[in-house]
Amino acid sequence: MKRRTFLSTLATTGAALAAGDRLSAATASKPATVAIIGCGWFGPLVYDTFAKHFDVTCVALCDPDTAALAKTGEMIARHQQAAPRTFADFREMLAATAPEIALISTPDHWHALPAIAAMQAGADVILEKPISRDVIEGEAIVAAARKYKRVVQVNLQRRSTRCLAEARDRYLRSGRIGKLAVVETYSYLHGRSAEAVPESTPPATLDYDLWTGPAPLLPYRKVRWRNFAEYGNGQIGDLGVHMIDTVRWMLDLGWPESIASTGGVLVDTDASATIPDTQRSVFRYPGLELTWEHRTWGAPPIPSRHWTDLWGARFLGSAGTLRISIFGYEFIPADGGPREGFTMLSESGDLDKIDGDRQTAALEEIHREHLADFMRARVTRQDPVSGIEQGHISSAACSLANLALQLGRPLRYDPATRTIPGDAEATRGLTRAYRAPWIHPDPARV
Repeated sequence: MKRRTFLSTLATTGAALAAGDRLSAATASKPATVAIIGCGWFGPLVYDTFAKHFDVTCVALCDPDTAALAKTGEMIARHQQAAPRTFADFREMLAATAPEIALISTPDHWHALPAIAAMQAGADVILEKPISRDVIEGEAIVAAARKYKRVVQVNLQRRSTRCLAEARDRYLRSGRIGKLAVVETYSYLHGRSAEAVPESTPPATLDYDLWTGPAPLLPYRKVRWRNFAEYGNGQIGDLGVHMIDTVRWMLDLGWPESIASTGGVLVDTDASATIPDTQRSVFRYPGLELTWEHRTWGAPPIPSRHWTDLWGARFLGSAGTLRISIFGYEFIPADGGPREGFTMLSESGDLDKIDGDRQTAALEEIHREHLADFMRARVTRQDPVSGIEQGHISSAACSLANLALQLGRPLRYDPATRTIPGDAEATRGLTRAYRAPWIHPDPARV
């Protein structure tokens, strides 16, 4: 098939499917009530797409920042007349409103407790990645989903990106890529603050103690929370989890046999941020090495026409290289043949005609497909494409890489025993300390 013919066919087919069967199947489900826990950014963005395409009503908003509640309320007003009730504490919200769906988009350190509480209250859950701040939190979320028979969709949206499924089938499952021994995932986006940021007083709108919750109560600084290891999982937990999960999905991989990691704060040492500015991690599978690399300093080692070029994965095969990003892919045959590919950032799908103005529409299409899959799963009561167990494996892999970096040695996690056999110190590191009065969830007692 000639490359431009292939691109045209894929673009036409994708558009027809996106507008047809998948959405009609999803909207056959009954109307649902939704609560948003975490109103800072991504939750409201996802709900905006949710309300445009599905029969949902937002009944409650929860956030310890009244400014975030007000801003999200303005967005909700574009979709419905009745204003949702507002809460600071998710426990009070769940008891008062009993939503059918909980959309959880809090910082990482606040994923486990609201997710488990929502499932206990009878809600299905849309949960941001990574699903947890530590490994045992993730095990507890999986245990709760199974115990209460709840549907949980993790927002690892590459699994709902049509062109990546096409790339998987055409080059990986078909064997066209040849012998595959190494897959590299990476980010060269500068997502870590390089500056020293002074302590300051929290905004009057923010209940900072409640926002901190089970994490250590650090002095407040006006810098994004993802810069701090106390709240999140660093660049690998923010960006790496997407690409590691995509590779696992495309190659049908489960738990890695071992995980090693090196790096640290090597360049921007004066910054207030505590997450690594440099990290290299290796996830070993039988006959395959899956790697992650990030640098938040210096020039990127690869050319870029769009910011997403700097965040992706490379499948290195004996017959060619498949490179993917969040909006598309390209395949470069090893024999020097013409490259093939597709990008959602072009009207035609042509790799050579990138239009950055299409980014918003592309993101909405991906979110819509991911939500459609969740809504179908609510009808069938089966795992969605990005179900909780898959989200846990990918999230835990990132947490384990950070733990391996911290301890300075490779780790082998045993999910059956929830331990790192023969390494008591590393096993203790699977569970972070919670600040009182919050109690770390136990998978055996959710």
